[in-house]
Amino acid sequence: MLSRLDYGNAVLIGLPAYLVRRLQLVLNAAARLIYHMRSADHITDALASLHWLRVPERIEYKVAVLTYKVLQGSALRYLGPLAPVADLPGHWSLCSAGTNRLLVPPVTLSTVDNRAFTVAGSRVWNTLPEDITTSQSLTMFCHHLKTWLFRKSYPDIIV
Repeated sequence: MLSRLDYGNAVLIGLPAYLVRRLQLVLNAAARLIYHMRSADHITDALASLHWLRVPERIEYKVAVLTYKVLQGSALRYLGPLAPVADLPGHWSLCSAGTNRLLVPPVTLSTVDNRAFTVAGSRVWNTLPEDITTSQSLTMFCHHLKTWLFRKSYPDIIV
């Protein structure tokens, strides 16, 4: 079931809140089914014990992994290129030149352009901590990213 829910998560960035809520209800129903819970029971502990991220964090996870793959050259070519801030002419003297941040292209239509991968991927990437973005392998990147998003999603639960 999760594979079906995750199938299009990378394209769900910028989805209206009411649709994200519907996807979250599907995820909650799956957790309730696994644990034989009633609909009145709280779902947070069940999601955390299954180690499932909430839908907004799942979307962020998929976009971040896709961005990592583009930057490493292992994704499809039409998804890139993503421009690091340090590669821009005239930006060598900025403090951001030594970081692993990406340039967020300017947008004209906020409803459509913010959902483009070059914009959304750069924005998600720039929110990640430096120790995650400098991971040496995809496996380590995914591990650190999921741990960070899990802590963000469930701040009261000890990992």
